[in-house]
Amino acid sequence: MDALTRDRTLIGAADGLEPAKRPTREEAMEAVRTLIAWAGDDPRREGVLDTPKRVVDAYGEWFSGYQADPAKELNRTFEDVQGYDDIVMLRDIEVESHCEHHMAPFLGKAYVAYMPTNRVVGISKLAKVVEIFARRLQTQETMTQQIADAITDSLKPAGVAVLIDAEHQCMTTRGVHHRHVSTITTQFTGVFKTDKELQRRFLDFVNKR
Repeated sequence: MDALTRDRTLIGAADGLEPAKRPTREEAMEAVRTLIAWAGDDPRREGVLDTPKRVVDAYGEWFSGYQADPAKELNRTFEDVQGYDDIVMLRDIEVESHCEHHMAPFLGKAYVAYMPTNRVVGISKLAKVVEIFARRLQTQETMTQQIADAITDSLKPAGVAVLIDAEHQCMTTRGVHHRHVSTITTQFTGVFKTDKELQRRFLDFVNKR
């Protein structure tokens, strides 16, 4: 089962249940009105009359990753690399995602590398794959794995390395209220897992300023 099939299985159904029917736009806006009222405000108040529309529009942008296919972003590759056989890496990819437990944002950077075998992909496509998975309800651990799996499935590289460093607002704005605490997750496959020197090079690139 490839990464996209796994994602669709997870998105479509849980615990063997039928996939949930997607609500209409009006139903989504009514849900926002309910939350406004539950918070203690009046959804008919002038200042929040247009809030349901704005929230639904924002959700359409924040969670657009459900309508995108990372495999399509990675399907155009190039074989003429003049014998290049070393790390291909993108640093400081912006991560803007939402925690699936509280729907609060978590923000940070992703660092993605792979060791090509006989083909490479346009570097912007790696950033796009990160964006696709970030624009879903996520845990940082799952997203790190999904990015590595998508690159592995599509490019068949000798290895993949992914590191995400992010601050979670479900921790900074509620609950324990600890600010400026970052969470780091990593995933290494293939040669990045077995070759500790290669793994060290990747981490050196991450930390280089």
